[in-house]
Amino acid sequence: MTTTINGASHARNIRARVAERVARLRHDGHLPGLATILVGDDPASAVYVAAKRRAIREAGMRDFHRHLPQHATQDAVAEVIDELAADPDVSGILLQLPLAAHLDAAALIDRIPVTKDVDGLTTASAGRLARGERGLRPCTPSGVIELLDAEGIELKGACVAVVGWGELVGRPLSQLLLRRGATVTVAHEFTTDLAAVTRPTDVVVVATGVRGLIGPEHVKPGATIIDVGIHRTPGGLTGDVRAAELDGIAGRITPVPGGVGPMTIAMLLVNTLQAAEWAAEQEAAVPA
Repeated sequence: MTTTINGASHARNIRARVAERVARLRHDGHLPGLATILVGDDPASAVYVAAKRRAIREAGMRDFHRHLPQHATQDAVAEVIDELAADPDVSGILLQLPLAAHLDAAALIDRIPVTKDVDGLTTASAGRLARGERGLRPCTPSGVIELLDAEGIELKGACVAVVGWGELVGRPLSQLLLRRGATVTVAHEFTTDLAAVTRPTDVVVVATGVRGLIGPEHVKPGATIIDVGIHRTPGGLTGDVRAAELDGIAGRITPVPGGVGPMTIAMLLVNTLQAAEWAAEQEAAVPA
């Protein structure tokens, strides 16, 4: 029988622990705060930002939000980022993606200080991850690692296939898995025999944006399947995995929705809290 991994339950546990630590920081006068920046009125982006802001408030953190018009210039967005970067009350900065075509997203993201980069997307954060230095890691890959840990899946020595080589999930996740001692194989759009890559592995993580890509032919019996994809269909949300076809084959599988998604927001809270704690450490280390 295949076990469904309850990401929502694991995320609630993480959020409860974050709230406890936030309460201690508040007592010490270091209340974390997240600044979200939304450019334009894209409905999906507005929903995502609203969910993040709600989670921040529920954790007891401060909610700093900036909403800019769709026609905001590169300089206008940069000015907001610089202002938030200089604000000591702001622990983390999140620039909601995607941005309008006239904006250079990479340049704007790189204006976020590495110490406030709660999405883990700046060039500096990527460098710290690659070098194994202390830093804030991308939320979805971190959430995948947390899920695997919570389910008691041993990564050291495990064979893991990461399907997808995107900057948001596949690349950073591969590095996180390697540092946990997993043997990692990465598949992508140019992989000629996907099943040959995924079927021998103990864990398959799929983040391609291709609906229903992975089925029984790609999975060995008992393997753990982590589905990062999400697609809106007339029948509801679905992922990159044909989950119903894997029932009785996979050992564990994340559902869509309710799997990786809740963990992404939970790890955003963790990163915001971590940024605040590191800032407090640095403040304490400065001679009076």
